[in-house]
Amino acid sequence: MAIELFNNGSHRCLMFSDFGHEDGVQANQFLIVDSGTGALIDPGGNLAYGELYLGVTACFPPHKLSAILASHADPDIIASLDRWMTATAAPVYISRIWERFIPHFCKPGKTSGRVVGVPDRGMRIPVGQCELVALPAHFMHSEGNFQFWDPVSGILFSGDLGVSIGVDPGATITELEPHIPSMLAFHRRYMVSGKVLRLWAEMVKSLPIRMIVPQHGAPMEGAAVQQFIDWIQTLSCGIDLVTQKDYAVPA
Repeated sequence: MAIELFNNGSHRCLMFSDFGHEDGVQANQFLIVDSGTGALIDPGGNLAYGELYLGVTACFPPHKLSAILASHADPDIIASLDRWMTATAAPVYISRIWERFIPHFCKPGKTSGRVVGVPDRGMRIPVGQCELVALPAHFMHSEGNFQFWDPVSGILFSGDLGVSIGVDPGATITELEPHIPSMLAFHRRYMVSGKVLRLWAEMVKSLPIRMIVPQHGAPMEGAAVQQFIDWIQTLSCGIDLVTQKDYAVPA
């Protein structure tokens, strides 16, 4: 079942959150529809494909999609690509450092001419009458990583940044403090360093963000948006925390 995040009549943002995670990690997938076309963001793996395809079809004809956007190249992001390459004529946008890797998800030749390598500094991607913005999010889990900013809805699709574990994806977070325990361990392990988090916070402070929607867990809205930005730029994580004990020959 789709969760509608935004709808102004000509522009819709939908989230699908309950497909295929009985045997794998819970993951959210997103559909943006504008002026008769649409984009899928992080369409997921084969565990999600069948139900997601039916869910998308109930809202929008998949053959009218003009873009498939992948924040990075993990299986829960893009392993179903072979099937989406058949179901649509849309190109896939992904970091240029993963451009030569994602054909491994597909039958030989299936991605030929249909992969757009996003440059490190990002780009603007037309979808209908709007433009989505691929924002640099490198080393916030993946070394080639992007978030997708939708200026129409004010939603930042943040990938693995902002993930909450064990939180109902349908229950929007409006106050961050009670949810920090569900975020802390993930961010300490999956974000590379506090430096990149501070650089990210400096970048997004210029954006009028209404909602931050991660790939796992629940969206953040209202006061929780700025609270998250304030919290994340003070976090020690990744290489900030490792010591020689983490790099030792096993006994």
